[in-house]
Amino acid sequence: MNQRITIDPITRLEGHGRIEIFLDDAGEVVSAYFQVPELRGFESFCVGRQAEEMPNITNRICGVCPEAHHIAAAKALDELFGTPCLPAAARIRELIYSAFFVTDHTTHFYCLGGPDFIVGPDAPKEERNILGVIRKVGLDAGKAVIACRARNHELIKKLGGRGVHLCGALPGGWSVAVTPEIADEARQIARQNIEFALFSLETFHRIVLGNAAYRDLVQGDLYAHQTYSMGTVDAHNAPNFYDGTIRVVDPAGYEFTRYRPQEYLDHIAEHVEPWTYVKFPYLKKIGWKGFVDGPESGVYQATPLARLNVADRMATPRAQAEFERFFDAFGCRGTGPGGRNSPVHHRLATHWARLIELLYAAERMQELADHPDLCDPNVRQAVSCRAGVGIGSVEAPRGTLTHHFTCDEHGILTSVNLVVGTTNNNAPIGMSIAKAAKGLIHKGVVSDGILNRVEMAFRLYDPCCSCATHAIGTAPLEVTVRRSDDGTILDRISRG
Repeated sequence: MNQRITIDPITRLEGHGRIEIFLDDAGEVVSAYFQVPELRGFESFCVGRQAEEMPNITNRICGVCPEAHHIAAAKALDELFGTPCLPAAARIRELIYSAFFVTDHTTHFYCLGGPDFIVGPDAPKEERNILGVIRKVGLDAGKAVIACRARNHELIKKLGGRGVHLCGALPGGWSVAVTPEIADEARQIARQNIEFALFSLETFHRIVLGNAAYRDLVQGDLYAHQTYSMGTVDAHNAPNFYDGTIRVVDPAGYEFTRYRPQEYLDHIAEHVEPWTYVKFPYLKKIGWKGFVDGPESGVYQATPLARLNVADRMATPRAQAEFERFFDAFGCRGTGPGGRNSPVHHRLATHWARLIELLYAAERMQELADHPDLCDPNVRQAVSCRAGVGIGSVEAPRGTLTHHFTCDEHGILTSVNLVVGTTNNNAPIGMSIAKAAKGLIHKGVVSDGILNRVEMAFRLYDPCCSCATHAIGTAPLEVTVRRSDDGTILDRISRG
């Protein structure tokens, strides 16, 4: 008697999705799928628009990460119009982007992924949310989370023109220079962000790594996959969210390839499945071998964990210290090719990696805010239309984000291609869900705690399904177990 388990909607993510789990006659998991049942179509309806509108159109793709699309589109326009970004404008862009990373990673740790650890994976469902987190870590910590998001959003608003869908980007520049008053405010906010990041890491060490059961969960095999890792690095192989070259390392830690964002089509191809609207990118030189890991599979991850795996170091001192502590904890420090770190393949470690990035973003903010030329007024330049191609790339919180535009001699777009962070991770998300389901569901027995642990397999990737909404664990949920042959309902579990 075959069965199917449907988790719809899945919770605590940006957007909408569902999980389909198929069981055999003995109630063991045969397969599981992560599905995105919504179609937005941004690429299609951008064709025919004026190219310079793209930063303000694509930042509507998502209400959680509009800064990523705004900056990636701006970088694509820099190339499209042949106007390299002015140094002062580039500093403004990266300052905004660093503040955005602080807020986004804060949201995920305290509101989306963190409740599974801070409150507990098997805690009552009504407690696995931000309110449950505040009850665990204290009201002052909750106030600190709100204050962190508020001050960084206010800074983004002042630098970018709007607080949610910023509007400051121009081809080759930025619309308004930084005033001395805003620069002073940025310096103060950066210092506060560093303190908050250190507090968040201390919380993770105390509550998660200090708990033997949680530590075993993070370091265990249930959520582990050996795939390639991808991320943007600077000239010293340190992660850089705003600019650099894209580096890919294999599961053993050897550098597989390194390329400029403009060369992405030489390295990345996309596979399509009929049951989801999201494509499955893979490494072109290896090919699509299905939803399997290992060096013979073209599947790769592009996540905070992947960015640490491809890096030789961090570019700021406090983040570097935590980077070393991270690889030490998994026995991977200095054990890879040429004495570099071996990749960490335990996917729940992504939560720790995300906090290390939070600290790096805060420290990078401080560097940019302290730059002597931050208030340089030379942030705009003349632009003229021309036919051509522009490709811009940044590291979004969820992975490498690429905007690829083509326009005619009038500056009208003729083609648009977007490869977003979640798209990069679509295959490993499905693989992680399937592995977790197979390890947790036996003899057809399911419970709310088991289903939450299956959902933890996708939450660690922080997927953004091209939608401006997200839930924190209280949305209505019904899991239905049916016969696969005639659809007869065998059992229901309700949430909310």
